[in-house]
Amino acid sequence: MSIFRSRSAQAAVVAVTAGALALTGCGGGSGKSKDNSKQKKDAAAQAVSVQLGDAKASTGPAEPVPGAKPGGTMKVYNATDFSHLDPGQIYVSDAGMLGKLLFRGLTTNKENEKGNQTVVGDLATDSGTTTDGGKTWKYTLKDGVKDEKGHVIDSADVRHTIERMYDTYITDGPSYIQQWLSGSGTSYRKAYAGPSKGKHLPDSVLETPDKKTVIFKFKEAKPDLPQALAMVGYNIVPKATDTKKKYDKAPVALGPYKIADYKPGKSMKLVKNPNWDPKTDAMRHAYVDGFDIEFNHNDDDQTKTILADRGEAKDAVMFTGQVSTTQLRKVLGDSAAMKRTIQGYAPYVWQLNFNLDRVKDKKLRDAISYAMPADAVFKADGGAYGGEVANNLLSPTTPGYDDAFDPFNRKSKPNGDIAKAKKLVEEAGAKGKKVVFAHGSEQNRQEQAVLIENALKKIGLSPQKKQIDSATFYEQVGKVKNDYDIYLTGWGQDWASASTVIPPVYDGTQIQDGASNYSHINDKHVNAEIVRIQKITDPKDAAKAWGELNEYIITKVNPASPVYNSKVFQIAGSNVGGLRYSTTTSYTDVTRVYLKK
Repeated sequence: MSIFRSRSAQAAVVAVTAGALALTGCGGGSGKSKDNSKQKKDAAAQAVSVQLGDAKASTGPAEPVPGAKPGGTMKVYNATDFSHLDPGQIYVSDAGMLGKLLFRGLTTNKENEKGNQTVVGDLATDSGTTTDGGKTWKYTLKDGVKDEKGHVIDSADVRHTIERMYDTYITDGPSYIQQWLSGSGTSYRKAYAGPSKGKHLPDSVLETPDKKTVIFKFKEAKPDLPQALAMVGYNIVPKATDTKKKYDKAPVALGPYKIADYKPGKSMKLVKNPNWDPKTDAMRHAYVDGFDIEFNHNDDDQTKTILADRGEAKDAVMFTGQVSTTQLRKVLGDSAAMKRTIQGYAPYVWQLNFNLDRVKDKKLRDAISYAMPADAVFKADGGAYGGEVANNLLSPTTPGYDDAFDPFNRKSKPNGDIAKAKKLVEEAGAKGKKVVFAHGSEQNRQEQAVLIENALKKIGLSPQKKQIDSATFYEQVGKVKNDYDIYLTGWGQDWASASTVIPPVYDGTQIQDGASNYSHINDKHVNAEIVRIQKITDPKDAAKAWGELNEYIITKVNPASPVYNSKVFQIAGSNVGGLRYSTTTSYTDVTRVYLKK
């Protein structure tokens, strides 16, 4: 799902998506084994291929939350300001959480109490209809859905939303649909320059025959279109109010809330959007009158404030913040506090990428993989509740994940198999070899770097640490011609399919500056399998094929060593009701919270 930037930097992704990336809930586990069992069930719910909802499932209002009452202002403490407010630029979790409250798209994800997801029509009457296996998708808009200005959304707004994603000022949003319509990689921008040039996409790819109908036309089947359209990045930007680059500072809301006041870098206040009609919305609620969001509160500050449970903190929830490692024991030791926590798997796998242009010997890559102190590394990023060792490149939340597949013996030797790694180093003739290790500047990344450095020394290598400012870390390691041998990155699904994991990260045709193929893997078999599997329309068959390709990538190429899976552990104030973990966002489900009094 998009990049997962570290919690302490808190521009963390999503995805969603989509991500992207993406809530049965949980209050109050009392013991770790019990919590872990619950989280495993949540992960299994996320790893089920998403169901497509019909018109009935897409009809509002959303099912009431038991005991919910209206009124009051919800408090939110956030580490930083939001990365973007323009939905077309949103591809990370903090802004994605906000987007759930402000924006709406053609489709959205609805969850049941078991955490299973169904894609339903949001502005559309259903999740979409196709009669040719997914090459052509038709959407009909619901009647009378308005934005905050009172404008009724029509097909021209949907067309504009898709077309503006081609404009060059849109740099950070998803590109799935653009590539499906107009070409892979960045070639889609060459096929169509965007609406700023005064032209539309041709009707042969995107047709709007009347005000209520939108038809997508692809050369090849795209069965995942309903899931992609549910990403915040494809939420609607009304044509008449689109201010292009300036839209990122003052977007127009279609959701239950709108921005009433925004002081960049300091605070944001949301109030109810009077033009939002719950009868048209099958997923969202608007129990509270608004949200009062303060920036510049790191995880430690958020945890201390909400744990103390005084004043407005009683009404507080976290967006992407998490219980800090320094406060972990206090939270775990407080039974009342534990009843107001949520826990679950995030869809992210942290992996040690090998720059294949520089680390060409697979024996050396395997040696480093076996040496990884995975258990210690994940505990440096959130403690025992921050994650768990990862056995492969797919998360437990992704269809196709196989818990039994463990090529580097992570389960039996979670802190590395030093003896085996040493032997491989000797076989590779790499003893004493310099290995340049790039890492981020946050404290947790520095701590992890020391752990990895020590492991590399133990197996006879000469690690050279290179610290990069975390604000530009992905930009630097995302350059094809970089000066680093290994670097730790995180990636997770944008929706419940490995099609949002393997193609963006391991497709050799997408090697370019700024792309997500951080290892520069360009394997003919992998490339061919990606093309083949993307044409499989049955979700179960596709999941099986992606799982098999995942195993091939690790065992035959090993471009990246899986280190740990991320987990989420959040706390809310005692006056917050409706608290639930979301399998869509992997955080608190902010669409259903209310204040008890």
